[in-house]
Amino acid sequence: MSTPTDAAGSAATGSATERRIRPTDPVRAANIRDVARRAGVSHQTVSRVINGHPSLRAETRDRVLAAMDELSFRPNRAARALVTSRSTTIGVLVSKGFEYGPAASLHAIDSAAREAGYAVDVAHLDDAEGGSIRAALDRLLTHNVDGLIILAPQTQTLAEIEHLSITLPFVTVHSARAHDDHRLSVDQSGGAALATRHLLQLGHRRIVHIAGPDGWFETEARVRGYRGEMEAWGSEAEVLLSGDWTAESGYRAGLVLLGDPGVTAIFSSNDQMALGMLHAFREHGRRVPEDVSVVGFDDVPEAAHYWPPLTTVRQNFPELGRRCVARLLGLIGEDGTGAGVRAAAGAVPDVVPELVIRSSTAPPTPR
Repeated sequence: MSTPTDAAGSAATGSATERRIRPTDPVRAANIRDVARRAGVSHQTVSRVINGHPSLRAETRDRVLAAMDELSFRPNRAARALVTSRSTTIGVLVSKGFEYGPAASLHAIDSAAREAGYAVDVAHLDDAEGGSIRAALDRLLTHNVDGLIILAPQTQTLAEIEHLSITLPFVTVHSARAHDDHRLSVDQSGGAALATRHLLQLGHRRIVHIAGPDGWFETEARVRGYRGEMEAWGSEAEVLLSGDWTAESGYRAGLVLLGDPGVTAIFSSNDQMALGMLHAFREHGRRVPEDVSVVGFDDVPEAAHYWPPLTTVRQNFPELGRRCVARLLGLIGEDGTGAGVRAAAGAVPDVVPELVIRSSTAPPTPR
């Protein structure tokens, strides 16, 4: 028969056994003082490195950064915000939709921001009405973003934004003229001129442009570039305003163009609409490029695998993203390294597009 002492001892032993087999507590994450001890500096010096203070010697900064890597130390964003009064977060206002251009631009901005040590907070616009824009901006402002990138290429949206008083640093991807000092863009008109010039140089004269939806900056700019190049060559511009960026709308446009055998070339305002036209032509026996040449715009990843592979205008979205983030950080007062380099005033040159020639274009067949 066990005694109370035995029972107590047994309980204690059991408790000790339980403690031995219990999973070990997680190792404490390194903090700023651990980094300071490892680097042989004060914790104030580590803080200066984290916040990009320009007065530190390079060897001191490198020693602290090496200690941070050894200890797998990652600065706490919230704590840094308390010190710097900055959230290191960029707000992006973007139109709701699945168009390739805005989606690729957003991806590029996100990548460039992360490389600069910033997070991205995205607010999607339900529509271009003022109430929707104000609600989206209010949500970003309540998250204490350091600056804004406005990625909403509809002209109505940009017109609404012009009437709002935005006190935060901001840049726009495409914009109305009032925001030229904040604007970054791929040269849409120049890209359209490249596509049209390529067809003209091949010998085409009946070139129809399938435009995007009304009210989009890209639609207007690409129509402008197409018209300007056609006029420069003494040819008549023909714009078919029927597209909505989808392959289905391109297919419908292709069916319309089947009834006009005099058209020998088509410049589509984006690759998805060009895909629909290729489908319509192939389905009804009109050969590309023997009977009609087709050029797209954007160079979506699938364009090289269309049949035939699509000649198109490539937009350099990674470069656009880098420029957007660099410009915004300059306006905020940082260049991404904490050196406090302020961006120069004035408009930034557009990113130059590139014509990618594939198998969907050729000189017109003599008739």
